[in-house]
Amino acid sequence: MNTMPVAIVTGASQGIGKGIALALLATGVQVIALGRSQAKLDALRQEAGPNADALLCEVMDVADSARFTAGLDRWIADFGGIDHLVNAAGVLEAGRLLDCPADGIRRIVETNFLATLELTLPVARHMASRRQGGIVTIGSNSGTTPRVGLGAYPASKAAIIHAMKCLGLELSDYGVRCNIVSPGSTNTEMQRQTQAATSGLEGVLNGDPKTWRLGIPLRRMAEVDDVADLVLFLLSDRARHITMENIVIDGGATLGTR
Repeated sequence: MNTMPVAIVTGASQGIGKGIALALLATGVQVIALGRSQAKLDALRQEAGPNADALLCEVMDVADSARFTAGLDRWIADFGGIDHLVNAAGVLEAGRLLDCPADGIRRIVETNFLATLELTLPVARHMASRRQGGIVTIGSNSGTTPRVGLGAYPASKAAIIHAMKCLGLELSDYGVRCNIVSPGSTNTEMQRQTQAATSGLEGVLNGDPKTWRLGIPLRRMAEVDDVADLVLFLLSDRARHITMENIVIDGGATLGTR
């Protein structure tokens, strides 16, 4: 019988999601890692080293709600319940919102908002039935501060941030906490691709008045571990009185507004 806390992490094959999965494993959590690339999930398992015994990797698109629901039933039966959910899956297509094609907008909204909310709800109902659990969703500082050049991404993040706050309010009756972590520029493959196509690292750190973008007062991008550490704190008992919060971790890039 499993006695370890159990966490589902979406988007676990790369970037922030991968960092969170590894951090959870290092603290003795059984991790169910979901991602779209078998090769990248294999790399995650390799990087987990001796902690890989507590890692279950499954290739899954978060937009496939039927497959996720079937998986959830199986994981609950196998492990006895789900204690944590981390929503880290997301997509970004850079470009002006004025130039976004309709299918591109739908892709962003369906993944970052609709699919994320749809898979969260059955997990939330399960947690409510047990009167315990914690949910953390990765948002973005662009979900609260207007940005040029990120297409429909900021709007999709704004939607999921508010949905998770509403869900957190409903779940409070059951002792289940629901929070959002909203990073700014973070040293991931997605970030490197975006900055390579725009202003580069110096542009990120210094900002760009032409696009109404502030720089980063702390003069560095976040590392994945910075974000993972905050997620682990929010899932822990040390944060037992924190819920419905959107915590921005961007080195001061949005000047403390949220």
